Amino acid sequence: MSDTAKLYDIIRAPIVTEKATMASEHNAVVFEVAIEANKPQIKEAIETLFNVKVKAVNTSITKGKVKRFRGMLGKRKDVKKAYVTLEEGNTIDVSTGL
Repeated sequence: MSDTAKLYDIIRAPIVTEKATMASEHNAVVFEVAIEANKPQIKEAIETLFNVKVKAVNTSITKGKVKRFRGMLGKRKDVKKAYVTLEEGNTIDVSTGL
């Protein structure tokens, strides 16, 4: 497995929501990341993939909801989000895709 493939295992997808768009006004970008990824790994992956300088990484884990599907109980997966604050002058355009 190549190095960039490992980095894409850490950074799953950008999150484009109203809250994430408001964060982008403060030079921050939101990504869905692997549950087992830690902040230094996330920082390294973002800096390598997008050629930017990362100022800070904040993470949060959203627990999966219990839902019913065809009468059976099921559970959605847990999701870890990374709020990545970039240094001044650095930007990531999430609308182009990874």
